[in-house]
Amino acid sequence: MAIATINPATGETVREFEALTEAQLEEKLQRSWDTFRTYRDTTFSQRADWLRRAADIFDEDNERLAQLATLEMGKTLVAARAEITKCAYGCRWYADHAAEALADVEWPHPSNAPEHARILTRYQPLGPVLAVMPWNFPYWQLLRFAAPALMTGNTGLLKHASNVPQVALAIEDVFTRAGFPAGAFQTLLVSSSQIEGIIDDDRVRAVTLTGSEPAGREVGARAGQNVKTSVLELGGSDPFIVMPSADLDATADAAVTSRTLNNGQSCINAKRFIIHEQIADEFQRLLVEKMDALVVGDPMDENTELGPMSGPQGLEELDQQVQDSVAKGATLLTGGKPLGGPGNYYPATVLADIPKDAPAYYEELFGPVALVFRARDVDDAIAIANDSSFGLGGSAWTEDEDEKERFANEVESGMVYINKITESTPEVPFGGAKNSGYGRELASFGPQSFVNAKTIWIQ
Repeated sequence: MAIATINPATGETVREFEALTEAQLEEKLQRSWDTFRTYRDTTFSQRADWLRRAADIFDEDNERLAQLATLEMGKTLVAARAEITKCAYGCRWYADHAAEALADVEWPHPSNAPEHARILTRYQPLGPVLAVMPWNFPYWQLLRFAAPALMTGNTGLLKHASNVPQVALAIEDVFTRAGFPAGAFQTLLVSSSQIEGIIDDDRVRAVTLTGSEPAGREVGARAGQNVKTSVLELGGSDPFIVMPSADLDATADAAVTSRTLNNGQSCINAKRFIIHEQIADEFQRLLVEKMDALVVGDPMDENTELGPMSGPQGLEELDQQVQDSVAKGATLLTGGKPLGGPGNYYPATVLADIPKDAPAYYEELFGPVALVFRARDVDDAIAIANDSSFGLGGSAWTEDEDEKERFANEVESGMVYINKITESTPEVPFGGAKNSGYGRELASFGPQSFVNAKTIWIQ
């Protein structure tokens, strides 16, 4: 794939970039390693000052940075501004809390230890960490890794998605302007074919990937071959369970928000809407009505609620999944056909009566397509929710206390939200189960993901 800015709203190629040569890549890898050897000795206080300055720059440059994201991957400008604001918040949160998460942990004395012995775990940085990042939240996905990694004393290497090169360079510029040492964070404009060699390099000590399941398998396998730490956040097909006690109108609003967030291109979008049969007809009616009411258009327009998909390939794949599912017997309730004209526009779409042999049943549909399933009772809703190879997030909507506990305990996923759409925020751990990946980001897991947890016994 070419490294280029291609406006998804028009299809216009705005700017192209050359991939780094092997000599240029070698220079950046060596710089990252050399910087790490001194950067790891800086204090938490100094790193926090730099990270707070990065937060200030995100705030000061919000509009410019947001427009870059909208230009390159098509999210609405309103959503892009909110993403930049979230990055500033994340920087400040880690500046305030990372040292606490990485403080020495004192352990009780074993029976054979003298009274004056000191036994502890000390978290120490690993070295350069490679981040292979996606385009859908081009700032926030990266910040989830970068802020805690930099606070830990690691250096960062970013291999961003090839369709957001200007965002990738802008992120490096933010950290440079914030005062971090040259080499502490570098963007690598490289092709996907160069990733394996970077993981193999002895100077790279860990890797994190957010992306598709196939990409995760490749990167995770390569890291495993090199015995290197890895964190994978992969795809999802999150259930959204609605029971009779829920407020249907408000829950339908939440359903549309969760399904169409980021133009339907988020791993934690609600995708499978599992509705109790007592309320299924009414909820389905509300869902279709509210999906149809969304304003589709130019993502730079303040009034647009649903912008284009990021590229023509994703649009074609989504449309093929929908068409194949309808051919297998699924019922198309609204949408279901790419919009004409320039740009990668797909309408808000709802499918129901989905048979198990249809792509929509087991595959992740990465676009604004809602899948409706009917459940007889709580047991059936849980069974449908768990009938998936994915297990990232999910939500359940009910006022029944017993149902809340059952969904919280029995839905197989890394995250379950009750009466709330799934989200990521610095204070709360984020990650999946099953084929949605392993490891955790955010909260204390962020700084602790790329460290040597060293046991120290002193007597």
